[in-house]
Amino acid sequence: MARRAKRTVDIWPGWVDALSTLLIIIIFILLVFVLAQFYLGQALSNREQALVQLNGQLAQLGDMLNVERKARAELELTVGRLTTDLETANGQVGLLTTQLAEKTGEATRLNDALIAATAQAAKDKEAIAKQVQELALLQNNVKALEALKASLERQVADLGARATKSESAIAKERALTVEAQAQAALMSQQLQDMQAELQRLSQALDASDKLTAEQKAQISDLGRRMNRALAGKVQELQRYRSEFFGRLRDILGTRPGITVVGDRFVFQSEVLFASGSAELGLDGQQQMNQLARTLIDVSKTIPSDINWILRVDGHTDNQPIATATFRSNWELSTARAIAVVKYLIGQGIPAERLAAAGFGEFQPLDTGTDAAARSKNRRIELKFDQR
Repeated sequence: MARRAKRTVDIWPGWVDALSTLLIIIIFILLVFVLAQFYLGQALSNREQALVQLNGQLAQLGDMLNVERKARAELELTVGRLTTDLETANGQVGLLTTQLAEKTGEATRLNDALIAATAQAAKDKEAIAKQVQELALLQNNVKALEALKASLERQVADLGARATKSESAIAKERALTVEAQAQAALMSQQLQDMQAELQRLSQALDASDKLTAEQKAQISDLGRRMNRALAGKVQELQRYRSEFFGRLRDILGTRPGITVVGDRFVFQSEVLFASGSAELGLDGQQQMNQLARTLIDVSKTIPSDINWILRVDGHTDNQPIATATFRSNWELSTARAIAVVKYLIGQGIPAERLAAAGFGEFQPLDTGTDAAARSKNRRIELKFDQR
């Protein structure tokens, strides 16, 4: 029996070890599962936050898209209104052009009528002057006849006093008195006729003066209307001038040596020319190329009835110059202006739309005597104007 007891195998420790190992494995698996759940929850939480942020960004983008759509709709409405206004303005310009042509023709006709009326009035005045001279002569004759009548009446009185004269002498005196009275009556009638003619001529002169005054009033009114129409053209030219200088300012305005002074675009001479020279440099040619392209683009939109011109003015400082080429600052400033004009003509600007002028040192921007003032006064000015 003792041997059998010794041979019995005790499996309980092994079983306990197996259960312990299994328990440790289960605990490890549970720990791994818990950690996996934790990290998975963290990942899902981060994804939810990212999804919320993305939804918020999407909502913002939707709002921005709505704002852009609204702005685009407003811009389309604005463009439509501007297009309508532009068409209306073009129609008004055409109507004003037609009215201006009609008023110009009417002014010409009225001017011709005024000239004819003035000439007729001059003729009438000459005729009236002649008739006034004749009337004065007739008045002198009437006075002479009245004097003769008075003398004859005195003679008649004398004859009446001489009652003792013979019948033949008395009859002769009476015949003479009757003839003198008839002649006096005839002269009085002629005087009345001349006075009536003078009154008629005075009335005709008054009517002519009245007609001339009415024609002058019509011409004055037409002149005012033409001035208003011309003012409208000047305003329209001002708009194109603003567009031209605005484009030039966008293209060249940020470069040193180029400024805008009032309604003029000013290039410092050093930007375009070498010292004492009237030949455009490479940088000056490039800037004139940009200016020419801008002017050509703007000129295509200007109506043909606006008689515009680009004036190029050359200016120097007050330092005297006397070289073999230029004897004075007048010649240098004029030569520089002409050089710019010739170059612009070569770039396609019509010659009839350009003008060159030289002012020498006599139109300074700065009256100072230092180097900065002299540099500021050496310049080329461009002015968009009407001929």
